[in-house]
Amino acid sequence: MATDTIRSQVQQIVAREFELAQGDITPDKDLYDDLGLDSLDAIDLVVALEKAFGFKVEEGAARKIRRVEQLYQFVEERAAA
Repeated sequence: MATDTIRSQVQQIVAREFELAQGDITPDKDLYDDLGLDSLDAIDLVVALEKAFGFKVEEGAARKIRRVEQLYQFVEERAAA
């Protein structure tokens, strides 16, 4: 799957799940400080990503993701595996 496609899908998932404008979801944004997610939202995000991309997200890996760019990279790496 192409990088642009993955990033677009991740952006759409985040926007839909948390009622955010897609334009607000940029690589430099912090998921918690800038986009307002909390720990329960993070669980919802993990579930949505697992459903959309068909892979499991380990709790330890999910806790390390803070910025949108890190989220993109994580999904890209898992999708390539």
